[in-house]
Amino acid sequence: MQTTGTLHVVATPIGNLGDLSPRALEVLGSVSAVCAEDTRHTRQLLAHFGLERPLVALHQHNEDAQAAQLITRLQAGESLALVSDAGTPLVSDPGFRFVRAAREAGVRVSPVPGACAAIAALSVAGLASDRFAFEGFLPAKTGARRERLARLASETRTLLFYEAAHRIDETLEDMAAAFGPARHAVLARELTKLFETVLDGPLEALLAQVRADPNQRRGEFVLVIDGAGDDAEARTTEGRRLYAKLIEHLPPSTAAKLAAELSGAPRKALYGGG
Repeated sequence: MQTTGTLHVVATPIGNLGDLSPRALEVLGSVSAVCAEDTRHTRQLLAHFGLERPLVALHQHNEDAQAAQLITRLQAGESLALVSDAGTPLVSDPGFRFVRAAREAGVRVSPVPGACAAIAALSVAGLASDRFAFEGFLPAKTGARRERLARLASETRTLLFYEAAHRIDETLEDMAAAFGPARHAVLARELTKLFETVLDGPLEALLAQVRADPNQRRGEFVLVIDGAGDDAEARTTEGRRLYAKLIEHLPPSTAAKLAAELSGAPRKALYGGG
């Protein structure tokens, strides 16, 4: 009976090439092909380590079409590696549809762990790490981004976000508005790279630092935000968010009553009319 090959999901460095594990090197050098988000980037990575393997482009625009062909190869006994441009595949990167299809087809999927920017930032943030929520990239459009942040304002878990350099200023501003300027946060920039910086403090202070120093608006960012605090604070934050939405359609007293019932927050904290 013919056995299937293995799909290896391989983490690659987020900056420092020394973070590629010996096991990852062994796997990348032995598979039939490497499925890569950007084949040019991955070819350079492999060349740095003296490896040359066939590359297959697998990205958000062709993942569904490529998956069927790749699974046929796996079922025929070939083993493949899946990598992203940097870090652990599928973390804010394409690939989960391919992995899901492979598992549904009975193909063994094996992780080769390594670098992940979100976990690296959390490990040095000094914020609660027993419970956290990874939100990836926020919406690029201002209205959608603010709406997402408003929904997260009462979240008690530590929050992790990725952000691009050209939006870091406005994202910090929106976070200060949604979470409050005093909410503690950590801004991790260019992790494991030459100009790595990790700043921490209230959101308003981080925003001021970023605006004052152009260097802090360059590179790749992970934002780690402290949770909303105790349950009473979280309920009040959520209640105020609901009240702000409901008052657009209901009288203030009715909006406050409904928001209090839904959130568990004291009505007086939402509506000064009592």
